[in-house]
Amino acid sequence: MILPVIMAGGNGCRLWPLSRELYPKQFLTVSGEQSMLQQTVARLTGLAHQLPLVICNEEHRFIAAEQLHLGGFKHSGIILEPVGRNTAPAIALAALQALKFAKNDEEPILLVLSSDHLIKNTAAFQSAVNKAIPFAEDGQLVTFGIVPTSPEIGYGYINAGAMKGDAFTVNKFVEKPNLETAQDYLDSGHYYWNSGMFLFKASRYIEELKLHHPDILTACEMSLAETKSDMGFIRINKAEFELCPNDSIDYAVMEKSDDVVVVPMDAGWSDVGSWSALWDIAVKDENNNVTKGDTLTVNTSNSYLYSENKLIAAVGIDNLVIVETKDAILVAHKDQVQHVRNIVSDLKRAGRTEHKIHREVYRPWGKYDSVDCGPRDQVKRITVKPGAKLSIQMHHHRAEHWVVVSGTAKVTNGDKTILLTENESTYIPIGQVHALENPGVFPLELIEVQSGSYLGEDDIIRFEDLYGRC
Repeated sequence: MILPVIMAGGNGCRLWPLSRELYPKQFLTVSGEQSMLQQTVARLTGLAHQLPLVICNEEHRFIAAEQLHLGGFKHSGIILEPVGRNTAPAIALAALQALKFAKNDEEPILLVLSSDHLIKNTAAFQSAVNKAIPFAEDGQLVTFGIVPTSPEIGYGYINAGAMKGDAFTVNKFVEKPNLETAQDYLDSGHYYWNSGMFLFKASRYIEELKLHHPDILTACEMSLAETKSDMGFIRINKAEFELCPNDSIDYAVMEKSDDVVVVPMDAGWSDVGSWSALWDIAVKDENNNVTKGDTLTVNTSNSYLYSENKLIAAVGIDNLVIVETKDAILVAHKDQVQHVRNIVSDLKRAGRTEHKIHREVYRPWGKYDSVDCGPRDQVKRITVKPGAKLSIQMHHHRAEHWVVVSGTAKVTNGDKTILLTENESTYIPIGQVHALENPGVFPLELIEVQSGSYLGEDDIIRFEDLYGRC
């Protein structure tokens, strides 16, 4: 039976400012009512499969777990990568974990999927997977080639060889071409877009990795030698995994193996690699515009407008992307959106935070919105989910004032525990051990005013935490 492996990594630069380093695009809802991660798991319904295994960065663990929970999706675990090491090691971790827990000598067949792809035709996707299963059962490494619809220069390509039933042998993998070469590929009919989706036995992947890149396999085996599990998260050895080479599955295995076949897939696939790609696949109005949120347009065409918080009024523009979030606005020509990553790099070099986090930050207990910030003060709106509790903590450099806007707060303030309701407040001095909890059945909303010489999030000493952050 198939074991889906959902790769939920990413650094959040191509769809900035909506995506961030700590909130990459697989967690965004860009099409439909579900995030791309949720859509990836939902797409499995109808296939015969085990509970999926998810792989994500440790910093994204609570977002991934929360989205799976909200979508009603069960899973067999979330492997946490302490550092990013690309797809070859990530899949090796999944394969080793699958073999470790295989029952009755059943050979796990891994269906490796990226969580940040959009696929319009689920039936066509599942049909391609089912066609690939016999090849995987026979020991072949299957990659899925997307039937190209245009001379794309942003994708790698697969050159198909001889037909083998529902699949083709693979002559070669090729890098992203220039436009003229891409057109030649399209005209030939022998090339497919490289989707980054795969199907193979876990043992066969391990065999090929041992043959072609044994240092990756060794590092992953050492990383999994002693794991720790809590709340569905599978924590590996950080020191061992940091020693693992950084390499993709294409370079480490697929391009070197003699047992690779490609199964064509024509399912309305997109990796949503840019704002222009998102405009391409979205439903447009009579002026060829895509609009999300509070927008008004006059004499505007061929544009993508996304408002998260403020009104966007566009007059007399064409072929632009305008994206507004609470702390940033992007204005770009659709033909130049590939350079958004340069803005992200500039933000990093300048020591700013807009590339890393949103003004509104999600936590396992709820979220907070940094409404205002000065050199010695900061104002946050904090939302705590029913039954949730923040860690027992203290701060060396800041004091805090809490004012309840709605709901009920259970506050530990030193050696006292009190209940606060609407319009009531408390003061947390510097160095005071404290905690916040929502004992009610409705969300708790409060305003927090911080004051002090240093207001960074790293000025938190945790003594006890429900979410393993001590």
